[in-house]
Order: sequence, then C-alpha cells, then structure tokens
Amino acid sequence: MTLSENAPIISISHLDKTYDDGFKALKDISLDINKGEIFALLGPNGAGKTTLISAICGIVTPSSGTVKVAGYDIIKEYRQTRKLIGLVPQELTTDAFETVTNTVNFSRGLFGKKPDPAYIEELLKSLTLWDKKDNQLMTLSGGMKRRVLIAKALSHQPDILFLDEPSAGVDVELRKEMWSLVRKLRENGTTIILTTHYIEEAEEMADRVGVISKGEVILVEEKSVLMKKLGKKQVILDLIEPLNELPSALAAYDLSLIKEGQELIYTYDTNANRTGITTVLKALSDNNIKFRDLNTKESSLEEIFVELVQEK
Repeated sequence: MTLSENAPIISISHLDKTYDDGFKALKDISLDINKGEIFALLGPNGAGKTTLISAICGIVTPSSGTVKVAGYDIIKEYRQTRKLIGLVPQELTTDAFETVTNTVNFSRGLFGKKPDPAYIEELLKSLTLWDKKDNQLMTLSGGMKRRVLIAKALSHQPDILFLDEPSAGVDVELRKEMWSLVRKLRENGTTIILTTHYIEEAEEMADRVGVISKGEVILVEEKSVLMKKLGKKQVILDLIEPLNELPSALAAYDLSLIKEGQELIYTYDTNANRTGITTVLKALSDNNIKFRDLNTKESSLEEIFVELVQEK
C-alpha cells in the first residue's frame, strides 16, 4: 500500500481501552501523526502514554476505535503494521546470557529480514555498542542495556520508531547521544514518537507535542506554540503589610494575592522581549506597597498539566 504524500503515517480514530476491572485507560482518542515528524506525547505518570503506544504497536488490544499505520489496520493487517514499527520499551527487558550482536541479529530475524552484518555494525557503532558486541547483556550497565534496546528496535529498519520514556534511568551523555541519533533517523525519513514527562525532552527534539491526561489527549500543538504557552515564570513578593485587595491602579498587571494577602504573585512570559518586572516594581512603589523579600518560581510540569486540564 502506498500512502499519498500528505496522508498521516499513523491515524487514530475514537480509540478506547477499558480493562476487565472497569478502568478506562484511553478515552475516545483521535490523533494523526505525520510521516517523518518527531511527535512527543507529554503526560504525567499514569496518564495513558504507554497504553496508547502499546495499542498502536499491537501489544494492547483496543476496546473500540481504529488505528491505521501507513494505511494498514493494526488488527486486520497486523503483520504489515508490525514490520513498519520499532519499539523501545520503558522497562529494561533483555536476554541476560546472550551477546549484544546475537540479540540484535535475532530481533532482525523475527521480522523476516535477511542478515545484514554491515547494517548491524553501522547500527551498533552509532550507539557506541560496537566494542561491546561480544559482551553478554548481563555484564552491561543500565545505560548500555538501554542502547541495546534501541538497537533491537532499529534492527529491522522500521519506518516508525516508538521511544517510551527514553530518559528513564539514562545518564546525560546517553541522552544527548540518543537525541542526536533521533535527529539523524528523522533526517533519513523515520517517524519518531516518544513519550515523556520531561518538557526539556520535548523541547529538545519534537516538531509537535501532544498532551495526555487521564486517558484523554487534551492538546496537540506545534512545539513552538506550546513552548510559548508554557514559557511562564512568577515573581513572588513577601509583603510587609498584607493586602485585602489589589489597588485599581495595578489592574493592568498580571498580579494575584495569595496566603490571605501576605504574598503577591506577578506572572510573566519568558519568551517576551521584556519581563515587565521593573515596571511592576515601580507601580508597587508608586502605590506604597512594600515587600521584605522577592523570589522567582517556574511552573512545574504537574502545575502546567493541571492548568491545561482546567482550560480544557
């Protein structure tokens, strides 16, 4: 089957997943993922990220709805869809006594691909695994085992790569190497879908970002648009005298009172040319509002999710 140039490589329509105990893990998800993009699925732990990609990869059977990969139905045409997909799971599950090379070659064979020593060598070198090729997996560090999982997922040269929480248990060096590899794969036409609860990961790599919460995709945006929305910081002023309400002269500023008027919060956009802090402090002085201390705070990802859910 040949996709038209503008057709999504993954098309999800009204997808639901309810487990036997009645827990509804996915709720009416509809989402298109474009060929050749890096799509980051952001969400707190337990939001449904892993369940969603497990459904697309054929590991979890949906309760209702459809998923098509390159035009193929994941249920009716599972052989075709699974050949197109590589998955790097969150958990480190590897065959302890096998060598790195045998493990990766075996994964390639499972998808009916002929042996290709030159490709496997290139792959292992790109993941800094070549000097470990004859080592048993049980002798490797956690970071090296993560690299082996990536090599296994790429062994059959899939068109789509899923990375489920790729930074889990990974050191900074491997994270940067992984980001570099992901960009290279995208340049070669591979579509990348990664799940994460780290904004920095989405910001570093993604073209588009989806936010999932309690089994629902509540937002899908171009990364640049979403980062602008999330680029907010706060200045917290500890007032000498508590306020019952803000003077009308300060209505033009994004100010709010908390802790029974003892603290004043000013929220500003970090992407703006000016923070406006100097102007706000002058306005407070002009209105004889004095403070004993000043602190800055950046919204946590959990707070951002709560805000997005409330907006939805």
